[in-house]
Amino acid sequence: IGIIGGADGPTAIFLSSKLAPDLMGAIAISAYSYMALVPVIQPPVMRLLTTQKERLIRMKPARAVSKTEKIVFPISGLLLTTFLVPSALPLLGMLFLGNLLKESTVTKRLADTAKGTLIDIVTILIGLTVGASTQATTFLTAKSVGIFILGAASFFIATFGGVMFVKIINLFLKEGNKINPLIGNAGVSAVPASARVSQVVGLEYDKTNHLLMHAMGPNVAGVIGSAVAAGILLSFLA
Repeated sequence: IGIIGGADGPTAIFLSSKLAPDLMGAIAISAYSYMALVPVIQPPVMRLLTTQKERLIRMKPARAVSKTEKIVFPISGLLLTTFLVPSALPLLGMLFLGNLLKESTVTKRLADTAKGTLIDIVTILIGLTVGASTQATTFLTAKSVGIFILGAASFFIATFGGVMFVKIINLFLKEGNKINPLIGNAGVSAVPASARVSQVVGLEYDKTNHLLMHAMGPNVAGVIGSAVAAGILLSFLA
């Protein structure tokens, strides 16, 4: 339920396959359903929790990132995961490998295959696997309905927490350095859907205030955070 709240479908499937294989179908469908509903669920929560002044906050442009930093990031991230949360290696290891393939610029063919043909094949296999585990006898149960309801509540809480966390941080920041709370929703793992929601909602109030690239920061952090959370849960509950 916690991982569903983070809107991380692959991680929810991975974790449920280890801890509760009989519930994998219900959990996977719930997670992907709420990922698809990001543009519907998140905007009302974002508007409810922010003021007109907060929605118009302009943030400083992001600094340029060097090629060296782009290459060091996945390597250091993989090493930290190995030492701190080894249970999350199957998830974060693949994330950092894909990042390294792309940013190294010397494995273009492999990067193109990974983000194209390979991911399509894997997606089909995941769909077939999840579909095979959703027979009526195991899927159409009160427990499955409970997962959908709790998953929705978890997703609302994640969005609420992200926006409120930015508002709390802003209490300690000087004027001119404040963060637009509309990017708080992007703290979930639905990349890049929730970052796009930040952009769309922001543009409703200021047509020149582009929040997309600012929102991608917490969005990618959400991917890493949900995988780390899954690793910790797995180490405690397995």
